[in-house]
Amino acid sequence: MSDYIVRASAANTQIRAFAAVTTELVEEARRRHETSPVATAALGRLLTGSVMMGSMMKNPTDMLTVQIKCSGPIGGLTVTADSLGNVKGYVFEPGVMLPPKNGKLDVGGALGQGVMTVIKDMGLKEPYSGQTILQTGEIAEDLTYYFATSEQVPSSVGLGVLMEGDNTVRCAGGFIVQVMPFIEDEVLNRLEENIKNIRPVTAMLDNGHTPEEMLSQVLDGLDLEITDTMPAKFYCNCSKERIEKAIISIGEKEIQAMIGDGRDIEVKCHFCNTAYNYTVDELKVLLDKSRKKGGR
Repeated sequence: MSDYIVRASAANTQIRAFAAVTTELVEEARRRHETSPVATAALGRLLTGSVMMGSMMKNPTDMLTVQIKCSGPIGGLTVTADSLGNVKGYVFEPGVMLPPKNGKLDVGGALGQGVMTVIKDMGLKEPYSGQTILQTGEIAEDLTYYFATSEQVPSSVGLGVLMEGDNTVRCAGGFIVQVMPFIEDEVLNRLEENIKNIRPVTAMLDNGHTPEEMLSQVLDGLDLEITDTMPAKFYCNCSKERIEKAIISIGEKEIQAMIGDGRDIEVKCHFCNTAYNYTVDELKVLLDKSRKKGGR
């Protein structure tokens, strides 16, 4: 099943919901960053949550960034998503290893205490920014808390990443269900009962459930209506030209020092780990551009 996001409503628009299967994009992130199992689970959950949150935005140019700074051995995570189903991200310490906790990957232990910041750039003068303290470090609960406190939207977030024995990604996905201010008590009670009784996201996905089938369980008896679907993928818009601009921006002194070393350099993109190589001659060209820029 290729990765995709489903957008839906239920109970005559009293509920809006999103669900996604993200197995391929999480595996792509694992492969690019060579993440350990616990780092794959943490990054996979945040990629999944973020790609669904990105799909909530309206305009093609809107961008969402979710940053986690934390005290645990993973160091932190950064994920960026757009409104078209594209997402990219990285963890600070991709090789972090921890013993399992209660038979599961200890994502909460990898993150420890910390802060989650959500930045939405929607082309306005100032981007919207909301910040919350990590509640569990398990990410789904942290996003649930973020929605309730920063956006005042009561939500339920379920995220899961299941690994194979060879540490590749077996399945990944999740859902976000949000209730509108005008929700009736009867509808809310039914939703809460459903959420209490559903199986974990990884169990549903491993059983072959599609995003639509996940939502049909979460919203059982609430007149689920699928409004649209969209593909989701790990995508980074880095390029040699973009990296060149970054090198030029660090200034003449640093570029001159690189040239003085007399060796080619390699620069890697944080988000996708793609390596870009520059010869000494190319660095000289960039030094010239930096000088011209500085002289403007």
